[in-house]
Amino acid sequence: MTIQNERPRHAPPVRSGRGVAGLIRRRPLTAFCTLALGMSWLAWLPYVLSENGIGVWSFRFPELLGTAQFLGVLPGAYLGPIASAVLVTAIADGRPGLRRWVGRMWRWRVSGRWYAVTLLGVPAAMVATGYVFSGGQIAAPTTMALAAYIPGLLIQMLTTGLAEEPGWRDFALPRLQRRFGPLTGSMILGPLWALWHVPLFLTDWGGYPDAGWVRPVAFTVFCVAFNLVMTWVFNRTGESLPLSMLLHVSVNNFASIVWADMFPTIDADGAIVAMAGGAVVAAVVVVAGTRGRLGYRVPAA
Repeated sequence: MTIQNERPRHAPPVRSGRGVAGLIRRRPLTAFCTLALGMSWLAWLPYVLSENGIGVWSFRFPELLGTAQFLGVLPGAYLGPIASAVLVTAIADGRPGLRRWVGRMWRWRVSGRWYAVTLLGVPAAMVATGYVFSGGQIAAPTTMALAAYIPGLLIQMLTTGLAEEPGWRDFALPRLQRRFGPLTGSMILGPLWALWHVPLFLTDWGGYPDAGWVRPVAFTVFCVAFNLVMTWVFNRTGESLPLSMLLHVSVNNFASIVWADMFPTIDADGAIVAMAGGAVVAAVVVVAGTRGRLGYRVPAA
């Protein structure tokens, strides 16, 4: 993906230089996308080839807290979006850019209603979605699931949230919005976010080998739709990365800890289809309610 004119319209000219560093300065978004996908995919290759994946390599990753994904998936996740964002920002924007990038990571002082949206609104929306897709067959979550909910949220913040959001939302989204506008920029980022996950569908993360084509297709729809909601929250909270992280991991945490208890009649494929359907409804409401602006304000020159 090659993206032209990635700097602000009124930004002072920057000497791009030659070589790899010069190429990164001229095409920071393209460099980020290439590095984020390439480094993650390369790091995930052992996991894909292992017995946790297609089984070419007769090795199984050890489990931690009941899952092999900590050791199989997380290293590649950290090497992708967040590491790429640090590297490209340092080369393309220098210390001022790094300060802006880090500054968004510490914007916790946001109106309490946005914490309610991320911490309470997401579970409420997922319960409503599950209720509809299960035909009203809902059960109370177990005491163990409720006890694990808050610890799971904290773990998700340090794993999924920290690995992904500093890249997708903190680095890529502001540049895409500045270049293409909020709606088009988000529609570029959503498929890219989904594409990054593709190799994991050849592992137990994606239900391989039992999962069919429904799961990756529904997951892509979810990423594209939910990314619009993520953009809206990011913009309306003054580009607060912690709130974006909370929104993201609230979905993951509810899906992995509570969903199966509350909706036992919905299988894994049905669950991702339900979440995709809920995300589409939420995205339509947000886009219509903001007339496609998604809470975006043009930054000062």
